Amino acid sequence: MNIFREIPPTAGIPLEAGDFLSLLPVVKYKGSLEDDFKNYLSAPYAQVTYSGTAAFYIILESLKKLSSKKTVIIPSFICPLIPLAIKRAGLNVLVCDINKDNFDFDRAQLEKLCSKNNDLLAIIATHLAGIPVDLDFIRGMAKKEKIFVIEDCAQAQGAIYKDKKVGTIGDLSFFSLCRGKGLTIYEGGVITGKTEYAKIINQNIKDIEKGNFSSETLKIIELFGYWIFYRPLLFWLVFKAPQVFWELQGNLEKASIEYFTIDFPLHKVSSFRKKIGHFSFSRLDKEIDGQRKKAVYYIEALKDTAGIKIIRESREAQANYPFLTLIFDDPAKRNKAFKLFRNSGLGISRIYLSAITDYEYLKSITGDQEAPNARYLAERHITLSTSTFLKNSELDYIAKRIKEL
Repeated sequence: MNIFREIPPTAGIPLEAGDFLSLLPVVKYKGSLEDDFKNYLSAPYAQVTYSGTAAFYIILESLKKLSSKKTVIIPSFICPLIPLAIKRAGLNVLVCDINKDNFDFDRAQLEKLCSKNNDLLAIIATHLAGIPVDLDFIRGMAKKEKIFVIEDCAQAQGAIYKDKKVGTIGDLSFFSLCRGKGLTIYEGGVITGKTEYAKIINQNIKDIEKGNFSSETLKIIELFGYWIFYRPLLFWLVFKAPQVFWELQGNLEKASIEYFTIDFPLHKVSSFRKKIGHFSFSRLDKEIDGQRKKAVYYIEALKDTAGIKIIRESREAQANYPFLTLIFDDPAKRNKAFKLFRNSGLGISRIYLSAITDYEYLKSITGDQEAPNARYLAERHITLSTSTFLKNSELDYIAKRIKEL
């Protein structure tokens, strides 16, 4: 077990001392984090929230005022916080399976669900692993059935679909500014959307998000902690050590940070943390370029390897690749690969443990719906980190060992 060098499994942007020094009163600055997102995305509207989950929840509460429909379609391979937010908003979850070899919806199943349900409020288009999904098809289905499209861009800062950045194509969208997800303020989110929804979103933010001094103080302390510990020589202490602890307790969901509760926080974000995000925003494109180069290296090195499928961007899209996902044709081979790299400190990981329908603590929300394709993917995939901390020699080693399997 390597406790002296641990690579983060996703490509977060490290904070720099200059980000904090920029807060000194003598430093003048223009703009805001909201302005950064509007300018970067060419979006007419953007608002920062406490988290990506809070952003999604506020969107749902806003749509409830525009429609009496109660059901939200989600993909079968998605963060457990998504169904929890839907439940908290008093809405119903309808799961649509993805494809076996990528993160797009199973088209036939989505068409069937949309045509046979008159209570559909929205479809969640999730750009998982930073790879834009087929938004043309989703928007076509939504328009036909008069359903809202919400883009889940939690892992997709800077990704592009048909010359437009994700977060500007659906009716409303949300991003995550959580630690390890590209640009970060330790915990945060952003809502983007069409101008016509700005007024109702702003009102809901005012009604829902309240100040919480103790919570925000803790987040500022944790943000300083991120600056200190988000580096290979210290990351083991805050990431791997808790993971090992929960694994020894037999709790894989907590070990993988996939156990959540419905009472997620909904507090205001301080101007301090927003300023940190604003000053680090200028490094976003450079970091994404580095992530893409690492992903391309993996793709070229592994493209002809038997028994492996690489989930990659379509010809119409440009992924930001916070990690690259491999699917093995045999679960035993995946398990062998995962075991091989488990204690290497090289950031080899998984996206989620299970299909969203297979989490026991979510059964009361997802019901008895089946998702065989998501289950297939969950059992066969690993992720390769594209972290800025990875050395070329480590990329070579990872690719070589995978090919040797």
